[in-house]
Amino acid sequence: MWLPIPPEEIDGLPDTLEYAHWDGGEDFPTDPARCAFYCVPYMKPPQVCTRPLPAMTNLRVVQTLTAGIDHIKPALADLAPGVRLCNARGVHDASTAELALTLILASLRGVPDFVRGQDAEEWRSGFRPALADKSVLIVGYGAIGSAIEDRLVPFECERVARVARSPRTTERGPVHPIDELPRLLPEADVVVLVTPLTEATRGLAGTEFLSRMKDGALLVNVSRGGVVDTKALLTELESGRLRAALDVTDPEPLPVGHPLWHAPGVLISPHVGGPTSAFLPRAKRLLRDQLHRYARGESLAHLVATTG
Repeated sequence: MWLPIPPEEIDGLPDTLEYAHWDGGEDFPTDPARCAFYCVPYMKPPQVCTRPLPAMTNLRVVQTLTAGIDHIKPALADLAPGVRLCNARGVHDASTAELALTLILASLRGVPDFVRGQDAEEWRSGFRPALADKSVLIVGYGAIGSAIEDRLVPFECERVARVARSPRTTERGPVHPIDELPRLLPEADVVVLVTPLTEATRGLAGTEFLSRMKDGALLVNVSRGGVVDTKALLTELESGRLRAALDVTDPEPLPVGHPLWHAPGVLISPHVGGPTSAFLPRAKRLLRDQLHRYARGESLAHLVATTG
């Protein structure tokens, strides 16, 4: 079992399995051909994460520590049939939801301008919009989307609408199918993107999507940069019609000199939705649970794909 967290730091691992620690270093800890369960290093480039895969000829499970799998899924095509890919659903719910709420509040209340004013020793007071009485649309209503709504509840929003790939009903109300976006977008003051990056969602927030958002609306992206068409977003930002708060960008990292850095009405954080103090205890719990399941021959949690 290759783990990016030292095994001795995870209490309660099954003692019937053999463990090795690898977090993306140049040298492999053991022969990759012996690896049956590979937990992908966290916050490492795709080329690092996929480097040992061709030599893992006895691999049975690939476990990510991210909810998104776009950085690892393309490499699965070269693996033997039957390898299971599991994601880290639940590990980042709290952290990402916290950041989504932070970006919403900071953007609406003008916190970036306050910081610039403090740097310049200027008292920049004025009237700012509140989150109270706003209509929020969550696009990609899974575990993280639900966690975002949990944190919106105390803020007296007028409405929270939910969109996912397939319609369903929750305790809080309906989840609309994605083909209802054209109807829902013009009603939202804040649109939060938390959908996975797939071929279906790449460029989802493009010219047509953005044009349907109401004047002055705020787009918040805590999913993947590729879900938004950067050129189309820049057009809307530079016109002053929309605002944006982005934890992810396309390209990423955003290069020096890119126009998105200084576009009006945009707040950018450097893809920090997941890496907080909440990550490690939740990641350890996930690995402990999955490895016990694996050792007992049970079905694994959060299975998203199987090769072959």
